[in-house]
Amino acid sequence: MPHGTLPLAYTFFFYFFGVIAVVSALLFVTRKSPVAAALWLVNTMFNLAALYVMLDAQFIGAIQVLVYAGAIMVVFLFVIMLLNLGHPSDIADTRGLGWKLVAGAFGIALLAQVLAVTRAKTPAFLTLPEGYGAAQIAIHGAIEPVAGPLFNQYLLAFEATSILLLASVVGAVVLGKRREPNAG
Repeated sequence: MPHGTLPLAYTFFFYFFGVIAVVSALLFVTRKSPVAAALWLVNTMFNLAALYVMLDAQFIGAIQVLVYAGAIMVVFLFVIMLLNLGHPSDIADTRGLGWKLVAGAFGIALLAQVLAVTRAKTPAFLTLPEGYGAAQIAIHGAIEPVAGPLFNQYLLAFEATSILLLASVVGAVVLGKRREPNAG
């Protein structure tokens, strides 16, 4: 955002997404069901991505959605399903009518935000940030400053993380594998 006073809508949405992220994170750690907890974590990730976009870090916001809310959460849900934690009614997070109304109001609010962004003449995520770095981003793009160090200086950490994720999936498969009784 430009220097000076911020528009009221910007401030409102910044606090709105921030509060939803904090509430979603609290709901994530208090759920009994691992699937419900994983979905609350996805909601937290989306709200953090919205905050990144509002702070003119569009690439980080996109990576937040693609990598964390997308790929890693798919791995988490895959591991949860492989572990087969029992009958769904034992770990269900069923709520009453009040929670369904709150969820519906939340969905309508998100839909209104999407419509407001799409009706704007130039969405904020399509404009380059003002100030330092805008000229370099226009010339070189926004990916090179992130991808360069990731695949040069931090390559070992990047590969170690991928091996750790692979080991966790293999471990979940081994734990989730059903053992058949001996036939002999």
